[in-house]
Amino acid sequence: MNELSLIQRIVVWILPVVFAITVHEVAHGWVAKKYGDNTASMLGRLTLNPIKHMDLFGTIIIPGLLLISGTGFIFGWAKPVPVDARYFKNPKKAMAIVAVAGPVANLLMAIAWAIVARIGVNIEVEMLSLPLIYTGIAGISINLVLALINLIPIPPLDGSRILTGFLPNKWAWRYNQLERFGLIFLLILLWSGGLSYILAYPMYYAQQAFFSLAGL
Repeated sequence: MNELSLIQRIVVWILPVVFAITVHEVAHGWVAKKYGDNTASMLGRLTLNPIKHMDLFGTIIIPGLLLISGTGFIFGWAKPVPVDARYFKNPKKAMAIVAVAGPVANLLMAIAWAIVARIGVNIEVEMLSLPLIYTGIAGISINLVLALINLIPIPPLDGSRILTGFLPNKWAWRYNQLERFGLIFLLILLWSGGLSYILAYPMYYAQQAFFSLAGL
């Protein structure tokens, strides 16, 4: 996408980024509700209205800076959907399932965007096909990035919630005490290039699979 201007890149990426972040959070809240926690629902967070989920830093500033820098690596986050484990019969198991719902939602969206790109490939009308292909590529990429990043077991990422479900209670408690440092550690990984190094191989193979589905 380096051949696109900054304005064109913004147009191509904005919808996939907003939906990827929003649906990820809604998925957490929806599954939590299925397990008996109506907190997100009562707070009006089970909606696809992005304004309800936007975080100034994670939804606008970070993705914007990454887009302007032209790194080709874009990710972000929304305000976490509140989940109250006290409503769950089996809190550790339910929290792990609620956590995995976010990355699963991103993978399903990546499939949807691959279909969009595939439609663009099959149309073969440049005026229609190119926007669909570029947006589809952006949708695949942002959703795979979000799925893979969130599976990293750094509290409070989803991967840490999933891992907690398998740890003894004493270890799980100690492990989750690291949550206060999680965002700092993640940003250090991002700006040092460590995050790109960690995700390079899984991202490459995942993209190849989804781009093949898209006919690219």
